[in-house]
Amino acid sequence: MAAPSKNNPKALGRLSLPERSFVADALRTETVGGVLLLVAAIVALIWANTPLSDSYASVRDFHIGPSALGLDLSIQHWAADGLLAVFFFVAGVELKRELVAGDLRDPKAAILPVVAALCGMAVPALVYVLTNVVGDGSAKGWAVPTATDIAFALAVLAVIGTSLPSALRAFLLTLAVVDDLFAIMIIAVFFTDSLNFAALGGAVVGLVIFWLLLRKGVRGWYIYVPLALVIWGLMYNSGVHATIAGVAMGLMLRCTRKDDEQHSPGEHIEHLVRPVSAGLAVPLFALFSAGVSVSGKAITDVFTQPETLGVVLGLVVGKTVGIFGGTWLAARFTRAELSEDLSWPDVFAVASLAGIGFTVSLLIGELAFKGDTVMTDEIKAAVLLGSLIAAVIATVLLKIRNAKYRRMVEDEERDDDLDGIPDIYEQDNPAYHLRMAAIYEKKAAEHRRLAELSPAGSGEDESPA
Repeated sequence: MAAPSKNNPKALGRLSLPERSFVADALRTETVGGVLLLVAAIVALIWANTPLSDSYASVRDFHIGPSALGLDLSIQHWAADGLLAVFFFVAGVELKRELVAGDLRDPKAAILPVVAALCGMAVPALVYVLTNVVGDGSAKGWAVPTATDIAFALAVLAVIGTSLPSALRAFLLTLAVVDDLFAIMIIAVFFTDSLNFAALGGAVVGLVIFWLLLRKGVRGWYIYVPLALVIWGLMYNSGVHATIAGVAMGLMLRCTRKDDEQHSPGEHIEHLVRPVSAGLAVPLFALFSAGVSVSGKAITDVFTQPETLGVVLGLVVGKTVGIFGGTWLAARFTRAELSEDLSWPDVFAVASLAGIGFTVSLLIGELAFKGDTVMTDEIKAAVLLGSLIAAVIATVLLKIRNAKYRRMVEDEERDDDLDGIPDIYEQDNPAYHLRMAAIYEKKAAEHRRLAELSPAGSGEDESPA
């Protein structure tokens, strides 16, 4: 077989050093947030399935807010529409950065994660629809299994102690970013029942002002935070889901650096807001959304009703097949080659990990079956169970290859010349090789000195034959 051309692009190859640093920082925060998200989900389930369940319902359904402004909302509603706007704001900044400064700015590099994400949303939706056509169920929840929860996926990795090379982690992060974009579009297009054009017009005017202030270089949180709250309130009252305001403002931030800047405004603000999103907003949303009644009958019902079975199959089967198939198709038809360090089972394992669809899946489930409390809770139970099954499958698959991943991560982190740059990024730098030569020469000189000081005869070869 002929050797592959060196000009062929590498699918899931090594990241550039700046991209690797950004991904590492982003995923570190998401991992901590994911663990908090996992804890919040467990607390919600315990709280809702103990004698304290009445208090859970009371707190979740407690209304607060100015009714004159149309914002007399329940705590659960505030978490879903308010706190998740922060989550989607960060998603908007991430997407903007990927488009203008990250890997998505290069169409050749972008096509693989974009195609994988699209297939990873289309196939679960198709699986859900087919399940409900066969089972004579409702097609309303087709969008529920289309989402991937990056924080929860990383929490699983943190809990099970599985290493993942930076290329696979970046692929997972980019998948989630593109996934979030299309989830936002689904929410905006399919879950807007009626429009208040006056409020929507006010929100658009607010966004224009927000954009103009950014372009003029105006600074000060005391300007942007109140303006953002006004935009959010108007967007909520317009009938469009309020989280759209968050992603719109995130996309407006400048994510390219000027000559005198160490970080762009988008990167700086994302660095400040991401911990709030991952550590507070998303866990609180989970706390007030994941509290569903769990019993033997409830679990059995998940596998007997077409709507809930469609969600489970969409997450577990649809996500895996969609992402893996999309990646293979993109690699096959773009002449890209899989990195030598990875194999297709690695892509399959990450695809199964992407079947953890928690935060946005819960949100879409609430929107899809609004007004049907029983079905909403059953869909939530299906999301939790489907995510759990996907997590278990991914754990088994990743554990099988964990020794290989650990060696790859160690190679990525090795810095023998202690200059702060991993050695793997300096193979084409003559100065690096000169530094390493000096280090080895110093070690060799030390070994020669020790040999000369050793007693006569101690240098004989005493190794077994």
